[in-house]
Amino acid sequence: MHFLYFCPANKMLFPMINHCYLYLQLFASYSTKEFRNKQELVKQGEEQRLDKQPLKQNNETSIGSPARVQKLIAAQSDPLLAKEIFDLASRQPNFRHSYAAWHTLILKLGRSGHFSLMQSLLSSLKSQNYTISPSLFSQIIQIYGDAGQPDEVLKVFYTILKFDIKPLPKHLNRILEILVTQHNFLHPALDLVKSTYRYGVSPNTTSYNILMRAFCLNDDLSIAYSLFNEMFKRDVVPDIESYRILIQGFCRKSQVNKAVDLLEDMLNKGFVPDTLSYSTLLNSLCRKKKLKEAYKLLCRMKIKGCKPDIIHYNTIIMGFCREGRALDACKVLDDMRSNGCLPNLVSYRTLVTGLCSQGLYGDAKTHLGEMLLQGFSPHFSVVHLLVKGFCNIGKFDDACAVLEEILRHGEVPHIDTWMEMLPWISEAGDPESMGSTLNEILKMEIKPNTKIVDAGVTLGEYLIKKIAPRSYKS
Repeated sequence: MHFLYFCPANKMLFPMINHCYLYLQLFASYSTKEFRNKQELVKQGEEQRLDKQPLKQNNETSIGSPARVQKLIAAQSDPLLAKEIFDLASRQPNFRHSYAAWHTLILKLGRSGHFSLMQSLLSSLKSQNYTISPSLFSQIIQIYGDAGQPDEVLKVFYTILKFDIKPLPKHLNRILEILVTQHNFLHPALDLVKSTYRYGVSPNTTSYNILMRAFCLNDDLSIAYSLFNEMFKRDVVPDIESYRILIQGFCRKSQVNKAVDLLEDMLNKGFVPDTLSYSTLLNSLCRKKKLKEAYKLLCRMKIKGCKPDIIHYNTIIMGFCREGRALDACKVLDDMRSNGCLPNLVSYRTLVTGLCSQGLYGDAKTHLGEMLLQGFSPHFSVVHLLVKGFCNIGKFDDACAVLEEILRHGEVPHIDTWMEMLPWISEAGDPESMGSTLNEILKMEIKPNTKIVDAGVTLGEYLIKKIAPRSYKS
């Protein structure tokens, strides 16, 4: 059998219209490599020609039904070939494409980057009497967005209007989401929202949230706040996210008082702030050293329907410790437990470090013990800070007790921690006693990778040098 070669559709000549169905099927078969169906298609075409059946009426010709043509178009991996099939079918008498065929081909052309062909086909569709699916425009918006063409994305809004269709909120919001990713299109996005009312399109809460977030991140807080106020004028009800966006924006600009006012307004209107809103505000209050206000807000959370979590408590603990109020942080830790929120590794590390920085080594040692009992591993810097602190105030026994506790729980003190103790051995009134204390510590079972091995050699050599001269003199 000889293979058929085809030129572009506008130059095709067919001797008999009855052969169109056969040729089109063969064309599709070769392009999609479905050669296994070729013989059956030939047989069907020959039977149709021999029977000399008249052309089918009612929107179906010898080229096949609209549904069949749509399947052929959808099956093509080459969008230009799909367009040829579409054009070939369009020229047949009494043939009218299904809307699905238009929809499929428009998207196929757009996704392959043939934007001019897509626009041309879209313009042709406008003159046809079809009911257009809103999803078509949603997908066109996404196509231009993926292609990085925000200017074309913006034009789609007005294209929808040309079809005598009112854009849906989902169309507007998807356009806005794409536009605000480009700094140069922030104000065009704002202008679009302001103009939508002219066309009977009402932006919803999500529309305003998209714009407010974008302008807050762009440090245009005044525009974001004006949009928030405009929502009330337009009878658009803000949601929790609306408030959170502005609270975060004010906190980012260190305008914590305005953020607190927004929270109060939120509570007065019956909203329950989410945990992220509280976290943002608590952190901002602590950084502004407004610890009293932060602690009050923490206590109000549960009353207002939002149970504080570990992040909220740790934020306050860190704030108190940062300002040298570690004992107040200890009270917050007690509040955590009484409210059913267990301290975590960050809670203990922050608290022990804060206590050590204030010279409260006894309290630090107590909380370090709690930390170990809970199965948390202290960072070696925390242990070093505590051991060094005890050594500095002459409490060598307490320093040894800390090391003993650490080793008992299988932790590895850093070599610098051991070396910190060496100068104090020579100051001890009974170096032999100190040596025995260290030896007892060194006898404890520790992990194979313990860095104490190197320190133990150094300590041993140091003790020999200190003790041997005294033994020689005696």
